[in-house]
Amino acid sequence: MGYVIMIAQFVLSLSILIILHELGHFLPAKWFKTRVEKFYLFFDPWFSLIKKKVGETEYGIGWLPLGGYGKISGMIDESMDREQMAGPPQPWEFRSKPAWQRLVIMLGGVTVNFILGFLLFGLVLFVWGSEYLPTKNIEYGYHVDSLGMEMGLQNGDKILKVGDAPFDRYELGTFRKEIVINDAQEMTVERDGQRVVLPIDEKFVGKLSSYEYKDAMLFMPRTPTIIKAIAKNTPAEASDLQVGDRLIALNDQPTPFYDQFSKIALENKGRPLSIRLIRDGREEEVRLTSTEQGRIGFEAKNYLDLFETERQEYTALQAIPAGFVKGYDFLSSQIKAFGKMFRGKIKATESLGGFGTISNLFPKVWSWEVFWHVTAVLSLILGFMNLLPIPALDGGHVMFLMYEVVTGRKVSDKFMEYATMVGFAIVIGLVLFANGLDVLRWLNGR
Repeated sequence: MGYVIMIAQFVLSLSILIILHELGHFLPAKWFKTRVEKFYLFFDPWFSLIKKKVGETEYGIGWLPLGGYGKISGMIDESMDREQMAGPPQPWEFRSKPAWQRLVIMLGGVTVNFILGFLLFGLVLFVWGSEYLPTKNIEYGYHVDSLGMEMGLQNGDKILKVGDAPFDRYELGTFRKEIVINDAQEMTVERDGQRVVLPIDEKFVGKLSSYEYKDAMLFMPRTPTIIKAIAKNTPAEASDLQVGDRLIALNDQPTPFYDQFSKIALENKGRPLSIRLIRDGREEEVRLTSTEQGRIGFEAKNYLDLFETERQEYTALQAIPAGFVKGYDFLSSQIKAFGKMFRGKIKATESLGGFGTISNLFPKVWSWEVFWHVTAVLSLILGFMNLLPIPALDGGHVMFLMYEVVTGRKVSDKFMEYATMVGFAIVIGLVLFANGLDVLRWLNGR
């Protein structure tokens, strides 16, 4: 059921973005009295699922969910309607309009994407606010995974700065961005009361941007082992353990933090355990035997239970500019990442993904907050990708129109036809490549 909800969110988000993007072309085309023959959600080779003609435009839903399109009369696009282009230009056709009107029509789709992305970021801030965990509230520093240790971090470290950016909120995305995007060369930590500067090797740009390490924890707030809940039919329930107990030692080994306790418990699967704990200010001992899987049967309080978060609320007037800043920051990071990919500092095979990767951005439970946030992200990505100067994309048309505006010379229809064919082949190749990466990762269990 979780995967169905995830896919449903992906399809709904994609449909909204496609329709609004195509409306960005459709509306200015209508304003300039240009005929739009088709307006489709998804592609309809050979047949469509739904179609209805209203006036001069056929509206419909295709069966191939790779995008959508609006077929504008007298425009060279992926439809390759050579018969129409062979006739003399008509007043209602795209090719008969002044260059500036054609430019407005072609820029309409990406303009909608950018405006929508910024507005959705603002909407999320206005409705849900922004909740975060200040690093000053993380009392015991961090528990570090193997990749974090490879970077030089140790259990108990408190991260103060990444490059020149203060690390004052526990946000792994910010940590990654400063290294991968902003080329942070070092990080400053507090270790045993001392400030320590750790150099960051350039190899971690590749590792942190790779698909293999996309879900790597790196570090998370260290917590004491305080029982939050006890599962039924487990060794914990059969023993004298109680909710609220703070476990401080296991088999005479001190375990002030949960990462230490769980490590020793896994090393003693199926064995008798002696647990020292503090209850109501008194130290007590409980004995039990763990399962063959090393389970005791309790849930410990996590850092969100123990450390106080803060929430920033926004009025409508505050949310709009804050959403723009957040969207601009995301978009600029994506442009920098694309540049690094082009220069070979980030591997395309590790960073790109197709529909499977995109759908995984959505959770397996329905969350409107996450839905609109991810939709904002996808809207900005769609706008950016469509502006790439590849024939068959909006950016390719804009490139040729800008040439016409500057020089006063129109690119020939025949050249546009061949360029569009090449561009369309490039786009299909990129789609197949990205989705092929998803298939290979699935086959490799990644």
